Amino acid sequence: MNAPLYGPPDPELDRLLRPLFRAAAPAGGAAVVVIRGDERTVACRGHAVRSTERPVRADTRFELGSVTKTFTGLLLAEMAARGEVDYDDPIDRYLPADAAPGYPQERPITLLHLATHTSGLPRLPDGVLPGQVPRWFTRPYATFGPAHLLRALPRTAVRGTPGTQVRYSNLGCGLLGLLLANAAGQRYDDLLAARVCGPLGLMDTSCGPGREEDAGYRRGRRVPSFRLPALPGAAALRSTADDMLRYLQAHLALDAVPLPERADAAALRTALNEVRRPRTDGRRGGPRICLGWNHRALPARVAEPRAAGKPVLPVLPVPGASDGAGPDGAGPDGAGSAEAGEVVYHVGAARRSTAFVGFSPRAQVGLAVLAGGQPLRSRALVQSAHETLRVLIAEFGES
Repeated sequence: MNAPLYGPPDPELDRLLRPLFRAAAPAGGAAVVVIRGDERTVACRGHAVRSTERPVRADTRFELGSVTKTFTGLLLAEMAARGEVDYDDPIDRYLPADAAPGYPQERPITLLHLATHTSGLPRLPDGVLPGQVPRWFTRPYATFGPAHLLRALPRTAVRGTPGTQVRYSNLGCGLLGLLLANAAGQRYDDLLAARVCGPLGLMDTSCGPGREEDAGYRRGRRVPSFRLPALPGAAALRSTADDMLRYLQAHLALDAVPLPERADAAALRTALNEVRRPRTDGRRGGPRICLGWNHRALPARVAEPRAAGKPVLPVLPVPGASDGAGPDGAGPDGAGSAEAGEVVYHVGAARRSTAFVGFSPRAQVGLAVLAGGQPLRSRALVQSAHETLRVLIAEFGES
């Protein structure tokens, strides 16, 4: 397996990545990871800190936003593979007796419902919005802690019967992280480090700010780092291009990242295979939902040639790029057409960065984009990331 190429990619790949870098906020900087079979490339542009003109590097930390949900789904699958929890466990089992939300007891909310956005829980906990307003452009969720969440859950209404409809919920996936931590008797961050990040060698991936990370700006002012103390499993992680390269490798090939020779390594290998398996049927034109990931059939290639003489993939609409932890975020993107492969992906947006991670197990192609700057540019960046991944899959498959 080839070592990663850092710096300028080859001319052909550079051509493919130019629209992606143009879509990123010029002042925020960006890091892009590309995997094509045995080839690994990390390309960086712009500055991590505007005042010092420190360039973005492969070890610059960015906020992952809702890409955190893929880690929480992997943690669920790992603990299920160990037999510590079951996908069909009701959430009441891991909550205080007076903290469960109200729902029909004949169809309880399960851990699997939380991981697949089929719990019926709303996007955010009851009572969190009023506290956000004074801090909307700084740290809107910083004062809403676990104790607030447990008090809010009994007042949180469940819409419909659990397991019957996909409704994107930061509350649901964040609650899943809390319940897994309760089941293991550890903090979410510590549990993730022990079960996922440590074994995969993701040394710079964690919930805490840690080393100075990429800075976003709004109207010339630096935006504070994102904090979500009540629901870290939904959107609290930070990571680097180097770590996202290893993360993608692990999902593309189970033996791509050497795991420690431990008895529990088999559980993580099983989990990496489980998380990309669709658990919903993708009704209403939306993607199928895996454990934290979205799964979509790629559209059939259009027969009309491009200027270079190769076919192109049609553009799919992305109604919202910011499926992060705020009410301004939108859910998964638009509908596809006839199948010509598959792509597994997730988008994340925090107050000062945007993240996209996607891969095709069949084509052995992966793409991760970490970009700082204003979140208002997220839509264009995410659309460009989707299109770049589709082109990479099509062109690598032809080579």
